Amino acid sequence: MRAQAVLPSPVGPLTVVADDGVLVRLYLSPPGPEADLGARDDAALAAVTGQLGEYLAGAREAFDLPLRPLGSGFELAVWDELTRIPYGRTTTYGAVARAVGQPGGAQAVGLACGRNPLAIVVPCHRVVGADGGLVGFGGGLARKRFLLDLEQREDRLF
Repeated sequence: MRAQAVLPSPVGPLTVVADDGVLVRLYLSPPGPEADLGARDDAALAAVTGQLGEYLAGAREAFDLPLRPLGSGFELAVWDELTRIPYGRTTTYGAVARAVGQPGGAQAVGLACGRNPLAIVVPCHRVVGADGGLVGFGGGLARKRFLLDLEQREDRLF
């Protein structure tokens, strides 16, 4: 059964969608009318919204949620690699490409990051350009900067 919930956040409302309790989508912007969201069920998604709230409050470094992103084999490999980037750290598109066995595939990694259906939980915001600059983020560079700054705050709760 598909269900959705909306969580207010400092980066705007986050819409989360789960199938049978497994997170399949996190929208940083309001989803379009074509999106298959399911019925609103805040209770069914309490663990997801709770962990996102803790993360955004600076009280959580990692997520412990069942995930089922849909993508190509390459995209799934990239998204899996993104979950290995430590909290508060960044890496480059080229480094991710090498890690998934595609040296020279930085642009393909960028495209996979742009298609990441679970932004924040699968931390594509931790991937930066080769020179360390902020480039590309489906939610916009201001949100990317916010998330990176959040992970660098000295007053985190842990």
